[in-house]
Amino acid sequence: MIARHVPPEENIVGQALLLAEDALTAATPEEASTRFFQAASRIGATYLQTRLYRRPLARLTSQVHWQAGGFITRISPEKWPGSAAFNYICFDCNPLLGAIRENRTRYRFSDFAPHAARNFKVYWDALGEAGIADALCATSYGSRGVITSLHLGFGERDLDPDLARAAQMAGLMLTERLMEFSGGLGDDLPGLSDRERDCLAFMADGRRDKDIADLLGITETTVRFHIDNARRKLGAKNRAQAVARLANLRLI
Repeated sequence: MIARHVPPEENIVGQALLLAEDALTAATPEEASTRFFQAASRIGATYLQTRLYRRPLARLTSQVHWQAGGFITRISPEKWPGSAAFNYICFDCNPLLGAIRENRTRYRFSDFAPHAARNFKVYWDALGEAGIADALCATSYGSRGVITSLHLGFGERDLDPDLARAAQMAGLMLTERLMEFSGGLGDDLPGLSDRERDCLAFMADGRRDKDIADLLGITETTVRFHIDNARRKLGAKNRAQAVARLANLRLI
């Protein structure tokens, strides 16, 4: 069983792999989502929603975002979907659209709807009806406008920071797996050079650019060059998605 608190000395990517490993071997998107929730529930997760859809061409609004569909799995209280509270956060007040517009790969509900903001009181009251005090999110962006996303809700607001980081990285590994099911990774991902793979793998191991430079006998500028090349070849929006994509491809 995964410990509720992630010791700070433990590598975040290693902890994430422990959370995601069963989901990464699933045969279907639904099975991957369910397996991930089973692992995440051991660290306090109470809610899950996964989606696989194409980015709408129209201006992004709550209605347009909903109509894009692609819902894979939702694990929630039985009467929550379709309730007045559910409809409110989906159609009347959906601050998470900002994350999609900004191509965010990891964030929390509270990043876009601060708990202390009075204008989001009704929003958090509505989420509270599903037992959600905050949620971690992971989103992957693929070719041809394909988007895969995870919302992982918790009944507690104050999550251990290391635990949250590991869970979000694991969630990104899941969304990369869902992307693989969709074909949204593209038919032929460019291969990485040995140096690019080494730099990305060392980064995934928690090493800073300076540490990697010292290990490989190159400059920090060269390390950043190799990591950015690897990120672009993998079609990732940022370093975190590149690591998750590499993990899903079983390259680390």
